Amino acid sequence: MSAPRPVNVAVIGTGFMAVAHLRALRQVPGARVAALCNPSGRNLDGDFSQVFGNVGATDPLRLDMRDVKAYRDFSAVLDDPQIDLVDITTPTNLHAEQAIAALGAGKHVLCEKPIARTAAQGRRMVAAADAARVFFMPAMCLRFWPEWAWVKAAIADLRFGRVLSARFRRVAEPPAWGQSNFLDGEKSGGALLDLHIHDADFVQFCFGRPTAVMAAGHTKVSGCVDHVVTQYRVACGAVVHAEGSWAMTAGFGFNMEYTVNFERATVDYDLARGADALKLFELGQSPRVLKLDEPDGYVGELRYITDCIRTDRAPSIVTAQDGLAAIEICEAELRSIETGAAVVF
Repeated sequence: MSAPRPVNVAVIGTGFMAVAHLRALRQVPGARVAALCNPSGRNLDGDFSQVFGNVGATDPLRLDMRDVKAYRDFSAVLDDPQIDLVDITTPTNLHAEQAIAALGAGKHVLCEKPIARTAAQGRRMVAAADAARVFFMPAMCLRFWPEWAWVKAAIADLRFGRVLSARFRRVAEPPAWGQSNFLDGEKSGGALLDLHIHDADFVQFCFGRPTAVMAAGHTKVSGCVDHVVTQYRVACGAVVHAEGSWAMTAGFGFNMEYTVNFERATVDYDLARGADALKLFELGQSPRVLKLDEPDGYVGELRYITDCIRTDRAPSIVTAQDGLAAIEICEAELRSIETGAAVVF
């Protein structure tokens, strides 16, 4: 019996997120990079050696283009009958138009976060996804990141008892790449929407949609909120807050952390600790470092959407509605910052 045809992926955009996805696709059985698309033509020769970001491998990437089509016209990608999955890694302000067009063309869509610049655009995308016979999945990689997936499971199965409090932190100096988009808050939404949305989404993933948010923040580089601290009111009563920032001084780099206090344990993750990043402090036991030998969240999300397509099973770990809800939470945080008052959903 012959092997099933691979899922042919067209990566739209050729910046840092495209590189992260291209590296991940090398580790996804059943997926094949079939096309790249960038209207400017940049990096369509497959040479990404000058493209870097804030996480992941730093070795130069050079893609063998012998079996990969190079497009400057997005509509030509949609007209290509060989393309199964359109992987959107373009600037945020382009997501809605591109995703809706791809869904209309009968292509499955993986769309980088945030799925849209505004919740209103996101609602149009959800409607298009609901009407399509193909799958739409937001690329909320944190839901697939091993240490985050592990703590989500620990919260869900109560292995350490109830959660009493949880703190999430994702802070960085301003992006050194894509600055014409990221540092224009009208396009990106600033760190609040582009960076902090990871943790806003993870809060809803673990605890359900918050019933209220209380936030404070300031701008620094984008004209929108570039540093935010938010308290979330959640149904289980745990004390939950998150901090996100692009406002750190040059040289700080990037870090992500969380601390979750359970009734019988504390779990602490700090990327800055390297191989000792994830620590468990469990009642009655010696502190220990947990080693999770799994690929990163980019690989996880791409494996998942590929499996969903191959088995004709709609994504459930993250849905179009989840992607929209994450934007709605961030917009509520922005209103709280502007008014100085809690925003109730």
